[in-house]
Amino acid sequence: MKTNAYSVTTLKPRPPAAVRTTESPAHLKGLSLVNLAARQRMLSQRMILQTLLAARGDAQKLEAAKRSLQIFSESQQHLLDTLQQLEKAAAEKIAATYHGPHGVGTVITEFMQLMQRTLEQIERQAPGVADSLIELVGLTDRILEALNTATTAFDEVSKAKSEAMLKELAGIVGDIQSVAKEAKVVSFNAQIMAARAGQHGREFAVVANVLSDITGEIDGLTRKAAVLADRNKLAA
Repeated sequence: MKTNAYSVTTLKPRPPAAVRTTESPAHLKGLSLVNLAARQRMLSQRMILQTLLAARGDAQKLEAAKRSLQIFSESQQHLLDTLQQLEKAAAEKIAATYHGPHGVGTVITEFMQLMQRTLEQIERQAPGVADSLIELVGLTDRILEALNTATTAFDEVSKAKSEAMLKELAGIVGDIQSVAKEAKVVSFNAQIMAARAGQHGREFAVVANVLSDITGEIDGLTRKAAVLADRNKLAA
């Protein structure tokens, strides 16, 4: 479902598509879900200001408000579409945030539809603009609260994912360290056996020394990985 400044509807997650035939708008690229959700708050306030100025006869602000609404609508649809890419628990949390008993989706859709109607009235110089503006300004606190709630949900999902990845990384590092310790023991025993074998154990000693060097490198790498995991954990 494509949305623009003149086709705002109730946004819902799109069904999975076998092939994506359209590329994401440029304004969506490079933004994390948390940053995208946070940008919606800024856009909502920008649109209200642009619309108020447009109502005073500023044609440029009218066009700017239309563009802002299109960006807002496309961003909102993108946020909902990501439910298909999230883990089950994360997807359920985001779905509940938007569509649950206390979901914010209704408020966001109401805001977009009111914004669309107001811009159309301004463009046509239709009666009722003043009432729509009053209603729009009155919706400011509710839309901000709704968008804050959505941003918080995406932030919590992002942090939970990071924590899970760090936990998995820590487990992998622990497994590698265990293997490295066992390899060290094998290398040490091999060196002893090679020394006892004397001349006949020379080739065996070479292999044992190589194994010792490899385990030393593995040990160093796992220590670096462990330090990196700890740093990321503190930063999360």
